[in-house]
Amino acid sequence: MQLYYSETLAPRKACAVARYLGLQIEYVFVDLGKGEHVAPAYLAINPNGKVPCLVDGERSIWEADAIICHLAQLAQSPLWPQNAEQQTDVLRWLSWNSQHFYRHGGTLYFEHLIKPAIGLGGPDSAKIAEAQGWFRKHAAVLDRHLENRKWLLGDAMSIADFSVAVTLPYASRAAMPLGEFPNVVRWHDRLNELEAWRNPFPSRQTEAAAA
Repeated sequence: MQLYYSETLAPRKACAVARYLGLQIEYVFVDLGKGEHVAPAYLAINPNGKVPCLVDGERSIWEADAIICHLAQLAQSPLWPQNAEQQTDVLRWLSWNSQHFYRHGGTLYFEHLIKPAIGLGGPDSAKIAEAQGWFRKHAAVLDRHLENRKWLLGDAMSIADFSVAVTLPYASRAAMPLGEFPNVVRWHDRLNELEAWRNPFPSRQTEAAAA
């Protein structure tokens, strides 16, 4: 299997799950700054020109949430629960995250970290204020849900935890008001106990030396 990634938000969850599961994967870095994601060879794998993308035999799987579902099922890991009701819960949180929590946390990530890095100027204060408002709204939903739970599904960690929390490692640098939500902080602190969560990306220096 080859996992095409960059060191950005969506690939982070795919790399974290792959590392947590200990799967044998060839990591292929896609240099967005050089436009490698829109090169014909890459578009043949993922016509969306996005990362991450997983190639498993004849299958090319794009979208980070689909990738982490596939990896957990491939590893027969409890990160993908066997119970049908819990599977529906996982899908519910993945959908909620993509439409709400990730969307607005991702805006703050883009405004504070990506724009300056690629020379698009400073953060847009109006966009930041709007995104922070929506972040608070949806973080409050998450905080209430986690009040008496260890993980999103209860006592068992799932791929939903990896997906929903993916913006939070950047909360401080991206001005996400995370500290207002103690249950979310507690939950993310538990994820931070995992080496795969703290350091999800492979060492490209190691890859270069191996090559």
